[in-house]
Amino acid sequence: MVSDTPAATTSTEAAHWRQNLYVCLFGSFTTIIAMTLLLPFLPLYVEHLGVRSPAAIVQWSGVAFGITFLAAALVSPLWGRLADRYGRKLMLVRASLGMAVVMSMMGLAHNVYELVALRLLTGLAGGYASGAVILVAMQTPKDRSAWALGTLSIGVMAGSFVGPLVGGVLPDLIGLRQTFFAAGGTIFIAFLATCFLIREDHGALAARRASGAPRIGTWAAIPDRRPVLAMLATALMLMFANMSIEPIITVYVAQLVPEGGRIALMSGLVMAAAALASIIAAPRIGRLADRIGAWGVVIGCLAACALLLIPQAFVTDAWQLVGLRFLMGLALAGLLPSITSLIRHSVPDTVTGGVLGYSQSAQYLGQITGPLVGGFVGAQFGMRSVFFATSALMLAGAVANWAIHRSLQRRPSPAGSASSAR
Repeated sequence: MVSDTPAATTSTEAAHWRQNLYVCLFGSFTTIIAMTLLLPFLPLYVEHLGVRSPAAIVQWSGVAFGITFLAAALVSPLWGRLADRYGRKLMLVRASLGMAVVMSMMGLAHNVYELVALRLLTGLAGGYASGAVILVAMQTPKDRSAWALGTLSIGVMAGSFVGPLVGGVLPDLIGLRQTFFAAGGTIFIAFLATCFLIREDHGALAARRASGAPRIGTWAAIPDRRPVLAMLATALMLMFANMSIEPIITVYVAQLVPEGGRIALMSGLVMAAAALASIIAAPRIGRLADRIGAWGVVIGCLAACALLLIPQAFVTDAWQLVGLRFLMGLALAGLLPSITSLIRHSVPDTVTGGVLGYSQSAQYLGQITGPLVGGFVGAQFGMRSVFFATSALMLAGAVANWAIHRSLQRRPSPAGSASSAR
């Protein structure tokens, strides 16, 4: 196993890891709500800022939405390395305060250029949920890490589920600009909780800085890069495959719903089904990964998702699609926590934050490229081809991870058995 020198989980942190987990869960939930509630009314706000052409409204809405993920992908490794050196709590404080300020400033934007600039700044300054993953991964006992990360993922998934619902209601009640102020205030509550309730051992931080290990570079400090590179590729592939379906869902549902049916409602149910299933299953599958090993969960969940995508191309009723997406959500629930847990077990504590930052960047890159490629494939080859292509991609990921795991078992890593264990 990769050695823990200096130890990531001190006696102080060990005594408070559950408290820190639940504070991070609350903070991730509130910040993700605030980040996603603008989705239903973003085009309306762009129009409110003076854009009149329908085509221009769509284009500027896409730019304003996507630029946040692009910026976050670029800076996530930096924040992860700073977390290793100066403390994970400090990064959460920075992210929550920065997001609270920037989100409130969006309500003061005078034109669409200011809105895009503020969305860019949100991606650069934010990252609470990714920072929470790093803190929880480092402070949780290793034999409970997958369960803890699965529990933490509830906050992200539930926030992504609730945020658009709130965003669909709140502007009509309090106004467009006031909705941004409310979002900023919500994140500020997470900032206060982070400041006063999360515990981190500053003595351990000083020891980590004094150790000098980070100075040799993140990648040079990793004894065996094979499992890390495999998990980074899997994280990118997972988000790419999952998001590639998003652009075609509404159009696909329209073909399944009888004329005059509620297309928007059924599309929402299809999108929500996977998220709801993941919320239910994430801690349970995380506990399973702690018991049988994260490699088996990653391989099994990828294979299950690949198989569940195939019948989605042949459904004849929207409710069939809802049921299959729910089942797929059960499988998706185990992937990201297990990927993070494997990275946590495969790298020294002094560079874990930096490597997990690269994992977050890989996920953001998948979120950006997945919809673009999925939309292109659907337009050129038909919507059913997107399900087939995504299924093939996830099956290839399962086979590749199985082969890598087998090779690690046959040839143990230089540091011992951490990367090949279980």
